[in-house]
Amino acid sequence: MSPCEKYQARGRKPWKMMLQFVKIIIITVQLVSFGLSNEMMVTFKEENLLAFKHLFLKDYKDRGSTYAVYTKHEVHDHIDHIIMRYLNLQNVTVGNHAFETVNGVVTPLSLCQEFYRHGNISPENDSFDIDPHVEKECIYIYPMNSMEYEVFPNDANFTLHFKRLLSVNIYLKVKAINLQTVRHDELPDCYNFSIVIEFDNRAHSGRIKVSLNSNAEIKVCKEWTVSNSNAVSHFLLIVLFDSLVIVVCLLSLVLCTRSVCASVRLLLEYVWFISEHHGTVSWSDRMQFVNGWHILIILSDVLTITGSVLKICIQSKELTNYNVCSILLGTSTILVWTGVMRYLGFIKKYNILILTLKAALPNVMRFSTCAVLIYVSYCFCGWIVLGPHHENFRSFNTVAYCLFSMINGDEIYLTFSKLRERGSMVWLFSRVYIYSFISIFTYMVLSLFIAIITETYETIKQQQKQQDGMVFSELQAFITTCKNHPTFGTYKLDQEPSSYL
Repeated sequence: MSPCEKYQARGRKPWKMMLQFVKIIIITVQLVSFGLSNEMMVTFKEENLLAFKHLFLKDYKDRGSTYAVYTKHEVHDHIDHIIMRYLNLQNVTVGNHAFETVNGVVTPLSLCQEFYRHGNISPENDSFDIDPHVEKECIYIYPMNSMEYEVFPNDANFTLHFKRLLSVNIYLKVKAINLQTVRHDELPDCYNFSIVIEFDNRAHSGRIKVSLNSNAEIKVCKEWTVSNSNAVSHFLLIVLFDSLVIVVCLLSLVLCTRSVCASVRLLLEYVWFISEHHGTVSWSDRMQFVNGWHILIILSDVLTITGSVLKICIQSKELTNYNVCSILLGTSTILVWTGVMRYLGFIKKYNILILTLKAALPNVMRFSTCAVLIYVSYCFCGWIVLGPHHENFRSFNTVAYCLFSMINGDEIYLTFSKLRERGSMVWLFSRVYIYSFISIFTYMVLSLFIAIITETYETIKQQQKQQDGMVFSELQAFITTCKNHPTFGTYKLDQEPSSYL
């Protein structure tokens, strides 16, 4: 029965339905509030990463090409630039950056090189003698000794072995405070940035690629004072609202759990009755008693409660793990909004989408399994054959992205144009490869996938046009023996007559 029919039959008010609609509103408001805070955190981290690249990488420009150096002088010059920028960081940066200190001692800059243990390489004689064991050598530079390092620290017994050099890594520790949250009446967070600048020479191709990566660790500020701000009252309102979300989700969890337990009891009674009078009950009929919507709502409630507790801890600066909290709240919001479709399913005109998805899912899964096998085979083939000649096929992941884009009509011209100047054999193979892939997946696989959904949709429409009461299973045949309408009043009796069993 629908909630309206239950109200007509037994006078039960649809508390669970009303609670779900209330829950949608408050969870969405909670997610938007947390999303704004999360957005400020992400923006701060991304802009700091860009700032570090401009601070420490010499002549860095925001461009798509790979940042690289090609001469020994450039390598020494860039390393010296990084060292001097770090030693004079607080005099150079326009941000609120500072050195990290541990027990009153500033964390030093670490300059490390990795190289083969032994290497005697003579390209002119086409000969080499190398020991592939990798060794690592590091020196540490403290900010208080900045005057000692005006040029590359050759005097520190640190020499780059370019013939057998694999990489040069520079490790920095920088601290900062995200002050933009103060404008939104939120307490700022303190950040510890672990910066790694890598000079990658593993290919030994004459081109050393330079990259900068930053890992941000969010911590609670030790001492803080915010004058003339409503941060405390805003924090209390947020905590009260999150507590309201937790209470509503707990009520929803209890009601849905009670419904699942009632379904299990009804299943046991039905199995006992059929076993006594008719025989066994099939698993398909047993699964009819398991309401997947209730399971979905229970899962969303658990995720929302957990995410709300983490959000309160983040707001109170006890925890700083934004990623876990955002995953929990985002997933729960998807499940909550999807769970409302259950109530639309009681209306026949809206129920057709749910019935179509439910009926088409087995065929779609079987069809997708076959399509994935062909897709993976094309990914491996493109990776091996076209990888050396095209950047979109350089790794297995990029091949998968590129081919998926081709199915949707993207990247086709760009892929063809970049393979135009290759050898005749590669050119011919790339044409056969791409043409066959587009023909199979765009014209055949995608069309058949749509045809499965369309055929299922037409079947559901035809079934809805047929007369009511059509029997498709033994359970439905058992249910149709009861002809009483919810408004008859039979369901309002304390005990059901034995004639209905």
